[in-house]
Amino acid sequence: KEERIVVLETENAVLHLKLAEYQGLAGRSTKEVLQLYAAHGQQMKLQRSSIVTQLHGAIKKRLKQDLKSLRSFALELAKDFQRQSKTCLYQVLAAVQGIQLQNEAMQMFQIKAFDLEQSLQEVTERYEKEKQKRKALHNSLIELRGNIRVHCRIRPLLPFDDAAGHSVSRDRQRNFSEKAAFAADDETVLVKCSRPGHASVNKTFQFERVYNDLESQDAVFADVAPLLTSLLDGYNVCIMAYGQTGSGKTYTMLGPQLEGNLTFSVEEESELGIIPRATQEVFRLISEKPPGSYWVEVSVVEVYNNEIFDLLAKDSYGKMLGIKRDVVTTREGKSDVPLLTHETVENASEFLHLVNKGLQLRVTHPTLVHAHSSRSHLVVTLTITTVVFGDNFGTSWEDEQTSQKLSKEASCTFPQKMRDNKSTSSSRASSPVQLEATEKMKQVKTRLQLVDLAGSECVGMSGVTGAALRETSFINRSLSALADVLGAIAEQRAHVPYRNSKLTRLLQDSVGGDAKLLVMLCISPGQKYLTESMQSLGFGTRARQVQRGQVKKKTFPVLSKGK
Repeated sequence: KEERIVVLETENAVLHLKLAEYQGLAGRSTKEVLQLYAAHGQQMKLQRSSIVTQLHGAIKKRLKQDLKSLRSFALELAKDFQRQSKTCLYQVLAAVQGIQLQNEAMQMFQIKAFDLEQSLQEVTERYEKEKQKRKALHNSLIELRGNIRVHCRIRPLLPFDDAAGHSVSRDRQRNFSEKAAFAADDETVLVKCSRPGHASVNKTFQFERVYNDLESQDAVFADVAPLLTSLLDGYNVCIMAYGQTGSGKTYTMLGPQLEGNLTFSVEEESELGIIPRATQEVFRLISEKPPGSYWVEVSVVEVYNNEIFDLLAKDSYGKMLGIKRDVVTTREGKSDVPLLTHETVENASEFLHLVNKGLQLRVTHPTLVHAHSSRSHLVVTLTITTVVFGDNFGTSWEDEQTSQKLSKEASCTFPQKMRDNKSTSSSRASSPVQLEATEKMKQVKTRLQLVDLAGSECVGMSGVTGAALRETSFINRSLSALADVLGAIAEQRAHVPYRNSKLTRLLQDSVGGDAKLLVMLCISPGQKYLTESMQSLGFGTRARQVQRGQVKKKTFPVLSKGK
């Protein structure tokens, strides 16, 4: 064992020596590894620095190339900009020169246009003057011949202008809604007559004045107003509206009617018709005359089923009710309605109030053509009694300065409030205002008749039955009688059939030549009413051909009842 221990110790010593040797080798190897690492690091650094240098060189070279190309592009861009700026400058200069030339041309055109406008204005003024002269000469010719003035008014298309109530095709229904009557100018009506399978034919009608569907009530009354001056100059005047039902006669004569109420409204003054406007104008003209020299009476009648009804008549309780009257012929050959109610009015408001009450009694009936169709002829009469001093009335109404003082003295004989003496009387009864007659004081009566005729209608189109059918028969017969009277006068027959209708007997004096007569034709423009419109236009054409002789001025004295 000891020998074994010695051997082992010897081996252990040898092993320690080997270990020490190996540790020394390991230390040297570590140093060599560190040195290798260091060398490798230095080598990598050198490699990286060379790559960076190469990259830097390449980038620098590329940047130089880019800068060179950018510089060349900038130079090209600058040159191009200079070329474009020069081109634009040339264009601007050319545009400025063109604008200057255009301005000069515009100034020349403006000067020429101004000259043309002045020339046109002068020509227009000359045309208007010549037109007024022609109208004045035409009116003078009408005055001398005693012709009937005929105006024509075309109403606009309305919602009920369709084929409602009629079994017709769509094409024909579309034709119904088309316009067939037009105002070619202010004196000509153009009617397009077309039938299925036939070529369209245009017909024209000439009248003293034609109103298109856009002209207002003011324009219509402006042509009527001059007749009212004649009223105070001693002439009787009659204005009547003629046309088929639904053509706008009542609107033209009275104005718009309220739904469910036959009275006309005074709020919408621009829509008032001829009757209220004429009354306002008459009282305006009277206000310019010497006070106390005039008084005005009004009567309202309707011709219903060929019977005359007094719409201002009152019962014993003072309630208005339509009382039947009769028309007679006086010894002088004039028509008269005995016991007709005449109410004295002092202003337009009183007149409108009375007429409103009378209209509430007027007969109306709805038809397929018109919801408020008038079934009677309405005649509103204003009787103006004029106090004449000496021979002034026979000479000139314009020269009233010499008689004004005498007129003022005579006006004191009138009651301060004429309505206090208002009474119901016949047309030949004593005046409601009593004058203290002197040898120099005379009275002259002139009348303004405003007539709203009932509309002619086709029974098949209106769809009326029963009592309304009977009314239609009387309306058409009375209008036919009126046409017969005008035809007889136009042909200068020995016998004029006034007695064929109460309407013609009532209007005998006006139609027969004792008044300046204006017929206002009212027609519907729709193709649906072409037949009725042609009939109305034919009536107006015949009326224009009537020559009654010059209307006489009321110069005869009528002594007051007080004398």
